[in-house]
Amino acid sequence: MIPLSSEYDHLRNFSSSLKRIIVLNKMDLANRSEIKEWMRYFEQQNCISFGVNSHNKDNIKESLFLKFLQARVKELKKIDHSSYTATIMLVGIPNVGKSALANSLHQIGRISAAEKGKLKHAVVSPIPGETKDISSLKVCFRWLPSKLMKRIGSHPNVYVLDTPGILPPDILDVEMCSKLALTGAVNDCLVGEKELAQYFLATLNLSDEYKKWEKLCTEENERSTTDDRLRFLGRSELDAKRKRQYPTDHTQDFVVHDARRTLFETISSFHGDLEKEKDLSRLIETQFTALQEVFRVASESGEDAEHKVAAKLLNLYRTGRLGHYTLDSLPRNIQ
Repeated sequence: MIPLSSEYDHLRNFSSSLKRIIVLNKMDLANRSEIKEWMRYFEQQNCISFGVNSHNKDNIKESLFLKFLQARVKELKKIDHSSYTATIMLVGIPNVGKSALANSLHQIGRISAAEKGKLKHAVVSPIPGETKDISSLKVCFRWLPSKLMKRIGSHPNVYVLDTPGILPPDILDVEMCSKLALTGAVNDCLVGEKELAQYFLATLNLSDEYKKWEKLCTEENERSTTDDRLRFLGRSELDAKRKRQYPTDHTQDFVVHDARRTLFETISSFHGDLEKEKDLSRLIETQFTALQEVFRVASESGEDAEHKVAAKLLNLYRTGRLGHYTLDSLPRNIQ
């Protein structure tokens, strides 16, 4: 989650007749202990903010964000202007979940209102810049009316506009660019996969997230004991267990388990000063070497091996399997 790095300055200059709502998406990937602090920060800035996971319709359905929208539309209904139309425009940088949020609101609304007809869908992609045009989707709630203007209500009419992602033409801050690329807002090639993986490892090494994996070392010993027992019982059972595993598939649970354990061991056994760039770089180099074995990447691949390790590592980070992170720090002037 990058609440500040993902903000586009020009979006602050909006008409006083419009209500600005900050939606902190991908909260399932963020550091849970910091989400409330960010919400408090935005409240101090007199901004309305909500945390959601736009890919999870159940999360949206139970969210305060949806309840807020329902309450606002209910107020419009009291006005009894059947021809009144309200529009919710989803605006932000690329690949932050605007289309996914529009789809979730549309689907939840249509189902709750028991509306028939084919659902529309905004195109959702992990690649930034997939949405090319402004589109509208209809969204309905049970007690209110619900194209991709997605309609949320009929009496009054409420629509959700999905829009293409916007970015400033130049991003001069190197660290901000790294954060945007790491979270998928800009293409990896602008920074480099290896460099992004190094940036993630630096973030992990300087956090406490790895400490959650301490028990994996104990579990590894227990797993070795289990394998020894299987060898004693017979190779057929051990072979059957191994056939269900695909070591080159880094998304398999046992590979993710090994990656977490390896990262914990390399950090906890490191005796350098991580506040010093040279020491931090040395640890990251050690981790790349260790992960090469975990991900079953052939050592003879040379430099290509590092890029393979980086790609697998970034995939696990972006799917939340290597912990939860908020890459932006809270401003120091927060009370």
